[in-house]
Amino acid sequence: MQGLIFDIKEFALNDGGGIRSTVFFKGCPLRCAWCHNPEGLSPKRELYIKQKGCLHCGLCRKPCNHPDCQGLGRCLHICPKNLVSVAGVEWESGALAEKLLKQTDIYRETGGGVTLSGGEPLLQWQFAAELLDRLHGKVHTAIETSGYAEAEAFRTVIDRCDFVYMDLKLMDREKHKTYTGVYNDRILRNAAYLKASGKPHTFRTPLIPNITDTEENLAAIRAFVGDDSWEQLPYNTLAPAKYASVGREYRLKP
Repeated sequence: MQGLIFDIKEFALNDGGGIRSTVFFKGCPLRCAWCHNPEGLSPKRELYIKQKGCLHCGLCRKPCNHPDCQGLGRCLHICPKNLVSVAGVEWESGALAEKLLKQTDIYRETGGGVTLSGGEPLLQWQFAAELLDRLHGKVHTAIETSGYAEAEAFRTVIDRCDFVYMDLKLMDREKHKTYTGVYNDRILRNAAYLKASGKPHTFRTPLIPNITDTEENLAAIRAFVGDDSWEQLPYNTLAPAKYASVGREYRLKP
């Protein structure tokens, strides 16, 4: 089975214990106003044009007759400053597992492993499950997820992981819709399943000024989480610079 991946970060230190390889899945059903990986939002390949140093000459657009990026690569070597790449590479689960397992000795020595991230891995849940089956028993596995998925997809994937990091962004249903584009009913149902499953996990909340970091929201999350592990993550101020590279506008204004 094939999956679409927009990055593989080796020697990662922030996506679980030890030294890890983090696999970034393409596509996400949420549209969080503060998303720090805009190149992971679309479930399709797309051009990624680094803005710093761009001459805006338009040469990268000329070889292509398609309105949407097809990942053909015709434009990649035309940029005079080598600023153009394609976000999104198709991987067979077997080939990806083989690549990840090359770092097995490092994982074992440091207590590390492989983390599935995104985007949202559960948007490609069947591919994620197949990849995890290939890694099972050979390396520690974790997932970073919004939890926004059908119950079958959520349970199939997390049951195959050794550890789960799950976001709880906003507890108010309407505010969740306003700032992420979806209601949180499905997320809370899956979070309740995770709490009862016995699967090792940590809930996470990105601290977005005046949105998720309010006393009311944090108190509601604490009440839901109870004694479970809960991390509060700082706002990523570097995210806005990436949006223009994929032709998107950053929704949060300074």
